[in-house]
Amino acid sequence: MCTKKLLPRAVSLFLMTGTFATFAASSADNPSSEFAALVKLAPTLSPKAIEAALLSLSRLQAAGAHVRSDVLAVIDYTKPSCERRFWVFDLSHRRVLFRELAAHGRNSGDRMAVRFSNVPDSEMSSIGVLLTGDTYVGKHGLSLRLEGLEKGINDNCLSRDIVIHAAPYVSESVVRAKGRIGRSWGCPAVRPEISRSLIETLRGGAVVLAYYPDPLWLGTSRLAGS
Repeated sequence: MCTKKLLPRAVSLFLMTGTFATFAASSADNPSSEFAALVKLAPTLSPKAIEAALLSLSRLQAAGAHVRSDVLAVIDYTKPSCERRFWVFDLSHRRVLFRELAAHGRNSGDRMAVRFSNVPDSEMSSIGVLLTGDTYVGKHGLSLRLEGLEKGINDNCLSRDIVIHAAPYVSESVVRAKGRIGRSWGCPAVRPEISRSLIETLRGGAVVLAYYPDPLWLGTSRLAGS
């Protein structure tokens, strides 16, 4: 079982009430320069996913949450699992650190993830804004806990043990053999060769945006919604 850590007060308030304290709209709420830079760096990544990720980061910062500002991760579930859809950006130097394959839950779809859930034992992936926590060594080796920040959308991620971990079914050789990678129980599993370095890069308060254009999520999200 995961040990649940206390969230920063502003994020805890959001999970309990679905609202943030009011803050003034500013350039932080519309980081156009950074958006343009990331779109250029990642031309195959959905621009809407990049926009939602940057918006979530800036809103968390404006609300006083203690989140990392040096890195940002986006998992683009509009792409099939045979494509490298897990991007990690170095925001300080505006460069790509990782562009990787990432698994989705076995009940989320076959080659494409099309169904998502916050329900325990659903074996589906969760979408929305996630925050990396601490690491532990489990049955998949070094793993990174993910905490969902959106009530009703992904706030069961800790109790569901949704984590980043290595998996042998995530590889280019599996893609060549099956046309897709293997599927998880909901975790965004990655290639064993890069799992440790990716996990160490993201641990401890980095924002991870798991993106899919779900109308319910985008229409109600106080973090990623417009």
